Amino acid sequence: MASLVVNLFGGAYLNRRVLLTGHTGFKGSWLALWLTRLGAHVTGASLAPATNPNHWDLLELDAVSHRIDIRDPDAVARVVEEAQPEIVFHLAAQPLVRRSYVAPVETWATNVMGTCHVLEACRTMSSVKAIVAVTTDKCYENNEWVWGYRECDRLGGHDPYSASKAAAELVAASYRASFMSTTNASLLATARAGNVIGGGDWSEDRLIPDLVRAMVNGASLEIRSPNATRPWQHVLESLSGYLLLGQRLLTGQNCFAEPWNFGPDSHGNRSVSDVLRHMSESWPEIKWHTTTQYHPHEARLLSLDSTKAHTLLRWQPVWDFDDALRHTAEWYRTWLASGEVVSVRQLDQYVEDAAAIGASWCES
Repeated sequence: MASLVVNLFGGAYLNRRVLLTGHTGFKGSWLALWLTRLGAHVTGASLAPATNPNHWDLLELDAVSHRIDIRDPDAVARVVEEAQPEIVFHLAAQPLVRRSYVAPVETWATNVMGTCHVLEACRTMSSVKAIVAVTTDKCYENNEWVWGYRECDRLGGHDPYSASKAAAELVAASYRASFMSTTNASLLATARAGNVIGGGDWSEDRLIPDLVRAMVNGASLEIRSPNATRPWQHVLESLSGYLLLGQRLLTGQNCFAEPWNFGPDSHGNRSVSDVLRHMSESWPEIKWHTTTQYHPHEARLLSLDSTKAHTLLRWQPVWDFDDALRHTAEWYRTWLASGEVVSVRQLDQYVEDAAAIGASWCES
């Protein structure tokens, strides 16, 4: 399995110098794991992990780790200069909708100016061939449509988090048009994924981590919007899209330097109550109840149309809704029972399942 993991994505990441911002976060730590398994030389740039425990510390990866704030342009520039990356995955962000109501200025400064600082540090660095800037499915102006949003749909956002991510998309588009459209310039793409789940997430105000905390404490989780619908997917699904996109950019294909959606199939667009019911099948001990108290606005209906990624990148989901929840429950149950971190095992299983369905990034 080790050789197969290294040869994924056409071997594009073997011995590559990769800068990963936000590597101590949930999604960033999983991406750091995958990149190291692909043979990349990873440099991380991020704040210290926001929770204890956290997935990054549990993984104990062999990677250079800088603890910086991307709101500090000088610190960002120093890390980029030291790392001399060939590709940058920019994931560092204030990622929580509800926190953005409490700390809107921090959210805007991190998500918008932080993105500016990363792109500004990279645009004059000759080593940088490709940049994948990660935003969110919430960057679209949400009209509560029953169909999925496409990359050409209007950007927007009600809450500071969503609006700041829409603004980050505009920042990226501006840098791409103004500075990265000439010959030999870095190729810049943005990636918009759905609601990612998986083991190792302990963030506040996220459904699965909140559910696990409540279960550990013997409590019932308070649910705000049981009928709210989201595009749920395992974290490895979005990461396979980012890595596939990065591979294309590294080969100099500027037609891929655009925005991309990486969402689940229609089966993955499910309500919060659906997630809870399916989790309880794997974990009968969990309990929840619905609150009637007032909470800040959150969208009720949201889905992504990933036709562009399916057609042009040949990207496809590997684990469906049931698989994602089953593997997520397994990760937490195993860790709580024995302290074992099964992330590598689950990554290998994901790769094996992807190869079995003929995923394009598994082709030799």
